Amino acid sequence: MTKRNTQQRRHAIVALVQEQGEVSVDTLARHFSTSEVTIRKDLAVLETGGLLLRRYGGAIPLPTEMVAEENPEQVSKRKQAIARAAAERLRDHNRVIIDSGTTTSAMIPLLGSKRGLIVMTNSLNVAGALRELENEPTLLMTGGTWDPHSESFQGQVAEQVLRSYDFDQLFIGADGIDLERGTTTFNELVGLSRVMAEVSREVIVMVESEKIGRRIPNLELPWGRIQTLVTDDALAPEAREKIQAQGVTLICAPLNH
Repeated sequence: MTKRNTQQRRHAIVALVQEQGEVSVDTLARHFSTSEVTIRKDLAVLETGGLLLRRYGGAIPLPTEMVAEENPEQVSKRKQAIARAAAERLRDHNRVIIDSGTTTSAMIPLLGSKRGLIVMTNSLNVAGALRELENEPTLLMTGGTWDPHSESFQGQVAEQVLRSYDFDQLFIGADGIDLERGTTTFNELVGLSRVMAEVSREVIVMVESEKIGRRIPNLELPWGRIQTLVTDDALAPEAREKIQAQGVTLICAPLNH
């Protein structure tokens, strides 16, 4: 099966799920004349991409309240504003973890003025960006098993490496924020994120305001593990109150910087 055929099948799966409301793995396997293992992999990739949700041996469409209709340029501005505010939390000679993700990666170009940083990451993209800095930090990689869905290293080896160190800060993103529970994700691999939080004195979550209030099934970090949340200033007042009520330091970065 070529990569092109795989993409065509996945587009068709999304269309079927949208049309029928819920489709089983067995039905999809028969429809596309492929194995259930292949279909499960397709559904995992599509869920990670925010195109559907896996449910009870099949898939359902993404709930309408979770479908973002955002201008890509506006999303980029939000990420940059969040990245600026997060980078201000970082001091020279800090030992930090930077998790994989587009929002955390947006912070990397802002670290060039910091000196003596030690940075651990599970992301090849983050590592590559760090290598481009004029004041290149000491770079540590978790190693582990490569997960193509999250484009990061995961697994027990990565967890063991992390537990060999201690860190001042963890910078981590999220697919959504459940105002009652904490950060949520489409990815079922949440073990490494939890170990990252365990070995860090301050956990800083970086997330756009439009993701706050999303109720995604997989809980990643409960509020008790989070010290700081950095978002943009489009956050609704009621959401601000609920987050602050959890004892979390809330930073709402201005977009018109």
